[in-house]
Amino acid sequence: MTGSLDGCTVVVTRPAAQAGPFIERLRTAGARCIALPTLVIEPLDPGPSAVSAVTTRTWDWAVYTSVNAVDGAAAMLGRLPPARGVAAVGRATARALERHGQRVDLRPEAANSEGLLATAELQAVGGRSVLLVKGTGGRDLLQETLAGRGAEVRALEVYRRTAAVLDDAALAAVEAALADASRQLVVAVTSAEVLGNLLNLLPSPLAARLRDASLLVPGDRVAAAARAAGWRGRILQAETAEDAAMFTALARHAAGAAPRAC
Repeated sequence: MTGSLDGCTVVVTRPAAQAGPFIERLRTAGARCIALPTLVIEPLDPGPSAVSAVTTRTWDWAVYTSVNAVDGAAAMLGRLPPARGVAAVGRATARALERHGQRVDLRPEAANSEGLLATAELQAVGGRSVLLVKGTGGRDLLQETLAGRGAEVRALEVYRRTAAVLDDAALAAVEAALADASRQLVVAVTSAEVLGNLLNLLPSPLAARLRDASLLVPGDRVAAAARAAGWRGRILQAETAEDAAMFTALARHAAGAAPRAC
């Protein structure tokens, strides 16, 4: 697909440590990229008692919600907690587990909490112990649903997301891209939280103008959040937040195909 994104400028809002592969893929396909991370990933230390509580027993299921959850747990604990079954939200999370030498027993095609909860393996979990490895905040759907099904659920928070400080040079590049009528501007966000941070961190006049650009999002939930936040431009929906899915949705749009949009 080299050259398939000629004429596109993409604002990439992923955390800086995770944006590199996506930016490289976009540039290889001809896009110009503006790195504008809105979140910083910070490791957490839950303390020795919490570490002992999760490492001195074998869990029926360990559920990892993201690549950051995998890497954060491995760094914090020295090894991943023992579990009879290991589940991953998303293929990238599954690959991260495998990089740490962990077998992955459950990786649904739908790379979200709903997809994981729909699997047969997590339906009858009454009396089972579940370790949910995650960051602070975020959705409570996994924890609440599994507990509602009778599981003993313990959340281990291994990182937190904090708002980034936007780079002046990147802001100037966004201003210039908005003024360049010869290129299509697309803003790529991977979650409602990232989108909210972007709009809150930008100077108000720039945020107002950016709402007219195209927006690339993973799925209906983030698309709905964008509309609720007053986004006026076209919204392109990828199947998931993974690099390959986001790239494919953008490339189809650039080629004039019919991507999912609202």
